[in-house]
This record gives sequence, structure tokens and C-alpha cells, in this order.
Amino acid sequence: MKKSVLLSTVAAVALALSACGQAPDETPTNDSAKDGDTSAESSEGADTDAFKDFKACMVSDEGGFDDRSFNESGYDGLKKAESELGIEIASAESHSPGDFQQNIDSLVSQDCDLIIGVGFMLNDAIRDSARANEDVKFALIDSRITEGQGDDFEVLDIENAKPLVFNTAEAAYLAGYAAAGMSESGKVGTFGGMDLPSVKIFMDGFADGVAKYNEDEGANVTLEGWDKEKQNGLFVGNFSDTNKGKQITENLLAQGVDIVMPVAGPVGSGTLAAVNEAGKGTVVWVDSDGYESTQDGAIIMTSVVKEIGQAVFDTIKAAGEGNYTSEAYVGTLENEGVALAPFHDFESEVPEELQAKIDALAKMIISGEIEVTTDNQP
Repeated sequence: MKKSVLLSTVAAVALALSACGQAPDETPTNDSAKDGDTSAESSEGADTDAFKDFKACMVSDEGGFDDRSFNESGYDGLKKAESELGIEIASAESHSPGDFQQNIDSLVSQDCDLIIGVGFMLNDAIRDSARANEDVKFALIDSRITEGQGDDFEVLDIENAKPLVFNTAEAAYLAGYAAAGMSESGKVGTFGGMDLPSVKIFMDGFADGVAKYNEDEGANVTLEGWDKEKQNGLFVGNFSDTNKGKQITENLLAQGVDIVMPVAGPVGSGTLAAVNEAGKGTVVWVDSDGYESTQDGAIIMTSVVKEIGQAVFDTIKAAGEGNYTSEAYVGTLENEGVALAPFHDFESEVPEELQAKIDALAKMIISGEIEVTTDNQP
């Protein structure tokens, strides 16, 4: 693998790129097959005997475990815990929001010690299940545990429910800067799956990165599909309609956009299809390193990576060792919970000066000299 964009100047913060890989041949359904410490732990030295009676379970979002994105990354972390810690696992795949509660109920009935929900949309089901099953531990990826709707909501601290959230705005900022620097048309674009904070945080960071490039270079690269100030833009409405994702991408390409970042889970495959069919444009992938997790690395310039798999593994390990707490895990550039993936096949095309600037910006974000702010802060 070629060196990370950040690795050259942030050696002390070596990036652990997502180990997303390919999905299993058959995705299990109901099968048995970090706490505040934000470091990326390994199982080295772990006493696997301590985990022999521990059972960790996972419920996917509607995209399923083979989405080549956040569901698959979470499932990889579960499988890693099975193989390295010797725990028992079970999983339940959701195909619509209506599956969430029944899937969690099924796993509760299977005597799971820890149940992890993948995605913001499982908030209500995880929250209600945690309250109803105080002897079971829960975790929710991509969201704090909340109650209420719209502006009238409350962030909760439930003793047996742990949020695993990621400040992806930091890595998306670097991606936006890179995209603006690499755009030949002077137009880049993005769109989301659903109008959710865990989606919009990517788009906010991306917008700020484009703006920073324009400020530094006296350029006028425009961002289509998202207005950070107004907090509105293009959304599919779900994480499953790949045809609509393809249509949105085709429209962006027709407007002159030459780099697109879909923040839409499996719907991003529609963007890949549109770019491949058009024979023009490149993609910034999200959640996993798309060069490794898809078959379309030739058109993926870079990716905004969330180390979901490692966060899942660390949470399972802590719970199995008796160190589980409800304190939120927040992934950042500093603790390697988020990262900008390597440029892979595009590395020779990205000017050294641009790569050096991105490295410098990463260091400035980590040091606090640059603060990436967003209304969608995790």
C-alpha cells in the first residue's frame, strides 16, 4: 500500500486505515458464527479465556452488511473480535427501519451480552431496548443516544448505552481541500443519503476544505449539492435507492462537477456507476477506504475514513474485560478514529505541493491551530 497522505508529516499519529475488505460470501442473519480510551488497541496480550463466555451481537442499518461502507466496517470489527478474542457472535441484518426493533429483540432473546446498532437510524430502538434490558450492554455507531425530535431533543446518558461517534468533519476538510486542488472544472459536488447529522458533518467539513483552498490560492472552486450556512442540499432520502444516487450524480456531472463525494452508504455505488458510464469525473468515498472496499479504485481519488471496525473491536474488548462505560467514544484525526485515505492510483497525479499542504493542515487540526466547526458536531 502506498503511504498515507498524512503519514509523511504526522509520523507520531500513524494512520490505521480501515480494514474493511470484501464482504463475506454469505452475510449472516441472526447467526452465531472505547470507552473513553480513544487509542486504537490491539488484541496482543489479551487473555482469550476471559472472553469465552462473552457474546457480542450487531444489528445493521437498512443497507445490510455488504454495503462496502459503514455497515460492513462495523461487521468487520465484530468478526475481528470473534477471531482474535474468541468470543461468540450473532448478527441481524436490517432491510428497512421496520426491522430494527425486532432484530434487537431477537438478539436480546439470544442472550447477547453486548448489542451494537450500526447507524443513527437505530437510535430509538437502541435507546428503548437499553432502558428495557438493563442487564444487557448496548452501543450505537454514529450517534449520541437522544430523545425527542427536531430542535426539541435531548442527549441522554443511559448507563448501558454507549455512543461511538466520529468527527468526520476533520478528515472531510482535508478531502475538500484535496478535491478543490484537483478539480479541473472548478466545480466539485456532494450529496447525502438522508438529512441526518452523521451525514451532514461530512458535507460541512468538505465545504470548509473547499473554502480554505479558495482562501489560500485565491481560487473560486464552487461546491454543488450543499450549502453549509443554510444547512440544505441534495439528499436521496434513504440509504438504499442506488438509482436515485446515480441520477443525482449524473445531474452533478452535467453541471460541470468533476469530483463527487456521496455520503450515502451503499447508495454511493450509484455514483460509481454514473462516473464509470460517463467516462469522466472522480469520486471521494466515505466511511471505508473505497480503493480497498470496492472494485472501483481506479476512479476513487481518496476516502474519508471512519475507523468503525476498530471502535467496535475496542468496545467489545473493553466490555468483555469488564471495563465498559457509557462514556462516548469520539474518533478524531488525533486519535486515529478518522483519517484521509491514501491517494492510491492518483498519488502520482496529486502535486507534491498540494500533498504537503494537506499534511500541514492535518497537523494544524490535530494541534488545535485549525478548529473544524460544524452544527453537526458529534
